[in-house]
Amino acid sequence: VQMNLQSKFKKYSKIPTGNGMTGADVALKMLHDNGIYDVKVVSTPGHLTDHYNPADRTVNLSEIVYGSNSIMAVAVAAHECGHAVQHAYAYGPLTLRSKLVPVVSFASQWMQWLLLGGMLMLSYTGSGTVLLIGVILFSMTTLFSFITLPVEIDASRRAIKWLDSAGLTDARTHSASVDALRAAAYTYVVAALGSLATLLYYVMLLVGSRRND
Repeated sequence: VQMNLQSKFKKYSKIPTGNGMTGADVALKMLHDNGIYDVKVVSTPGHLTDHYNPADRTVNLSEIVYGSNSIMAVAVAAHECGHAVQHAYAYGPLTLRSKLVPVVSFASQWMQWLLLGGMLMLSYTGSGTVLLIGVILFSMTTLFSFITLPVEIDASRRAIKWLDSAGLTDARTHSASVDALRAAAYTYVVAALGSLATLLYYVMLLVGSRRND
């Protein structure tokens, strides 16, 4: 999935939209068209580092997206602004995800150590208490992954709808924008499913240990 995303990014980064607007231009227009004037659009270093930061209300676009007028740049910029629109209108899943960030940050910091230590203790002492704590923390990150899905899908939906209504895409560039954002969405789907599969693995270890007891 990551290879597919990289391939799509490379492909659509070479195709201009035809209207001359850069990712930064598109981002500002989408924000203003939605009545949002207190969100800044800034350039950030790196590749595929684009994101919206609700804490300081900034749309952060990677350099290649910020200054490019390619289909990929326009689609990514509009997607990130979709998150700003969600924030402005208090979109439920985004609000919930934001509230979970401190919990997930804490869980991510400790869960690997607790899972590793828990598996060792389970093997040598038969105690699954530490592993259970690790599994609980891991479940929070899995929940976060699944809450992220509707947030990302809705942001892409808002982006595509606005690009079409604003007249920034034609039949050719519209389908390309949809294809690019769909490729990005697949990465979140796979991440969520992978997290769920790993969680089930640890749960099975716990259940198996208790049955042996």
